Amino acid sequence: MAMNNTPPKHLPSPTLTRATQDTVDNDPEETAEWCQAFEALAATQGPERAKHMLNELSRLARQHRIGWQPELETPYINSIDVDEQPVFPGDLAMEERLASLMRWNALAMVVRANQVETGGSAELGGHIASYASAADLFETGFNHFFHAREGLGANEHRGDLVFLQPHSAPGVYARAFLEGRLSEQDLGFYRQELSAASQGARGLSSYPHPYLMPDFWQFPTGSMGIGPISSIYHARFMRYLTHRRLLDCSGRKVWGVFGDGEMDEPESMSALTLAAREGLDNMVWVVNCNLQRLDGPVRGNGRIIDELEKLFAGAGWNVIKLVWGSDWDGLFARDLTGALVKAFAQTVDGQMQTFAAKDGRFNRDSFFGQNPELARLAQGMTDDQIDHLKRGGHDLVKIHAAYAKAAAHKGQPTVILAHTKKGYGMGSAGQGKMTTHSQKKFDGNELLAFRNRFNLPLSDEQASNLAFYKPAKDSAEMQYMHARRKALGGYLPKRDTTADPIAIPSLSAYASFALAPAGKEMSTTMAFVRMLGGLLKDPLLGQRIVPIVADEARTFGMANLFKQVGIYSSLGQRYAPEDIGSVLSYREAMDGQILEEGISEAGALASWTAAATSYSVHALAMLPFYIYYSMFGFQRVGDQIWAAADQRARGFLLGATSGRTTLGGEGLQHQDGSSHLMAATIPNCKAYDPAFAGELAIILDRGMREMMFEQQDVFYYITLMNENYAQPDLPAGIEDQVIRGCYKFADYPASNNTANAKVSLMGSGAILTEVIKAAALLTAQGVSVTVYSVTSWSELARDGAACQQKALNGGDTSERPFVTQQLDSSQGPIIAATDYVRAVPESIRAFLPKGRSFITLGTDGFGRSDTRAALREFFGVNAKSIASAAMHQLTAPE
Repeated sequence: MAMNNTPPKHLPSPTLTRATQDTVDNDPEETAEWCQAFEALAATQGPERAKHMLNELSRLARQHRIGWQPELETPYINSIDVDEQPVFPGDLAMEERLASLMRWNALAMVVRANQVETGGSAELGGHIASYASAADLFETGFNHFFHAREGLGANEHRGDLVFLQPHSAPGVYARAFLEGRLSEQDLGFYRQELSAASQGARGLSSYPHPYLMPDFWQFPTGSMGIGPISSIYHARFMRYLTHRRLLDCSGRKVWGVFGDGEMDEPESMSALTLAAREGLDNMVWVVNCNLQRLDGPVRGNGRIIDELEKLFAGAGWNVIKLVWGSDWDGLFARDLTGALVKAFAQTVDGQMQTFAAKDGRFNRDSFFGQNPELARLAQGMTDDQIDHLKRGGHDLVKIHAAYAKAAAHKGQPTVILAHTKKGYGMGSAGQGKMTTHSQKKFDGNELLAFRNRFNLPLSDEQASNLAFYKPAKDSAEMQYMHARRKALGGYLPKRDTTADPIAIPSLSAYASFALAPAGKEMSTTMAFVRMLGGLLKDPLLGQRIVPIVADEARTFGMANLFKQVGIYSSLGQRYAPEDIGSVLSYREAMDGQILEEGISEAGALASWTAAATSYSVHALAMLPFYIYYSMFGFQRVGDQIWAAADQRARGFLLGATSGRTTLGGEGLQHQDGSSHLMAATIPNCKAYDPAFAGELAIILDRGMREMMFEQQDVFYYITLMNENYAQPDLPAGIEDQVIRGCYKFADYPASNNTANAKVSLMGSGAILTEVIKAAALLTAQGVSVTVYSVTSWSELARDGAACQQKALNGGDTSERPFVTQQLDSSQGPIIAATDYVRAVPESIRAFLPKGRSFITLGTDGFGRSDTRAALREFFGVNAKSIASAAMHQLTAPE
């Protein structure tokens, strides 16, 4: 139990921690008359008439510029009155027992993982206090609201989307253990994923990671803020699918259980207005307000629930405050003077945390002892009863009432602000403690106290030894738990990958112009847009394509698609656009296909992730193409891309206007020289920097087949340029080489046939054109040149590393890296040039043929505003610099 401490003399009174700012009432009698009149109106004519009158008074105040508007903050009490609560539909005692078992097994799992004597290690870490605060929030959802996928039939529920607070993962594993989806041995390998395999067990990942547990976790939420923004765009994507008549998602909900501290992340807050604007009543957030971050209070000198209420209400959400449990109902009923509400209004979260950490005697003296009115309310209550007064987020009846009201609400997204105690039930070991987030160790007495607190059926020996507990298969608890999940369609979380493969049209159907351009000038960006327009016309694949832009469609030449497929809007188009007579007119429609996300790369990437994981979330494979300024991709939203990779996304990211010298005058903040370096760090991301339209066509074709037909869990990153130059016909039979990373573009013999000097030049993207020009300069100086077009430095490096690893592991040492084989057909020094930092081409150095020198040229440093020619000269990646580097290597001493 909590420590039995009396309040220290230096502790400030809660009544002094926040001063009231009420204005002085100069005419109390008139005020009373107005209040009585309003109460009579509400009593005789009902709440709707009362609301109308308040709205009229508010309108009059604005009309006369009184400077008043209603506060968005309501009293620190429950939004749902006792009289409005529905009858609890379950067996309350049974659900409380089950929740206690989840708590114990979650605690035992983490503590065992951190004890050497139970097969763990103090290095592993883990969290107990977060789930301790959220257990009842989770269990109410699992028992009554979170629908699993029943099937894919016309009348079968396809499942809700449930985002779970990451630090509470042990509680989810504990439930899966009771459900029979995880074994006791599996629990013994929490955070020991590599060690588990050798013991025939399944290792359990630290947080929700679909990449590591692909049949279990659906949504990665481990990086704070990514889960909240992702949940909003998943809810909006469900509307998109419904409005486009691809899949009826009505009747399905998106649930998100997040932490109050997590709400400080910009991603958590950035899409709140979008959710309200789109009327996403298919979404419910539950914010676990346990008032604590890792280091201390979320808002020590304020109240996070009040702050979030104002924030969400101002953004247009429906807000439900779940502050106090049923034990408080009687106190509120007896409080005829409003003493409780006044006291709560003057108690900040730092003090509330102290109340959580102390015992009933302390709280009697410090809270109820503030004034005679409060003291009278506590008369007749024992210290133990005061100690057990529940906050709303620990009361199953109150939670159910809040969830039910949220699920039934129409026209707005709903947030439930649930007041809890961090480390609830951990007693002196951690309840409300500043250090509770990191608490992983319990001594024998603390384990016994936890057992007693939750009436667990464990002997002293079992509790002290951290024995996992699972009731008999035919026990009432197990039958009840399975029955509840059966009624809701099955078990959660669960990830399914059932989706029909989609046939891909032939290259000639949409890219013949790119395969045989015959020297026509175009940029690879324009080539892509033209191919995309052709793909959208395909009768099968076309409907599955999701074009996504962040307010740059016109920049990329995509305006012609506005009329072709339209811009998605849940409201259609309620205005006549200024350019209505133009062939490039801005057309919004409910069945529009383009997702125009405005100036929000985070929002656009969240939309891309929703579409890229639709094959799993909705059993409907979609193919998103998100095109953006390449500098504002991996550098801007790299954490979201990492999370999408964790979720096994399938789709295309297109970094347009890429390269540090290709974007010309835009300068330092816009010129990308590093995205390929960051893309190479993501294992399931295939990154390409094609120079020519034909290369781009081959890469798009392979990517679509790999993701949509073969259903491989990869995604593609392709950089596109806005520079127009002549597009050559590609050599025959090089398709596989393009995909693997490079091919021989051409041999350029020296103008002096008797010369023996030879050099190999490698280039990618727009700099390949400079490489080709450099070859002409070199041949004029009597040097024979072989030019290689590198389509992917990272694919070459990965192939080389794989060959190297095989050799290190005692495998086939005769297998040679692909780049080595390609360069074997040439001679002399090797010069590699790109529009990116030198570290990109440096990644292949270890896999070059022996005895050949290697120089890399790149665009390290900050960008500048100037012409392409000036920038390439400045960074040393123009034809002259490349030729000079080659001559230097040819004349350098061995």
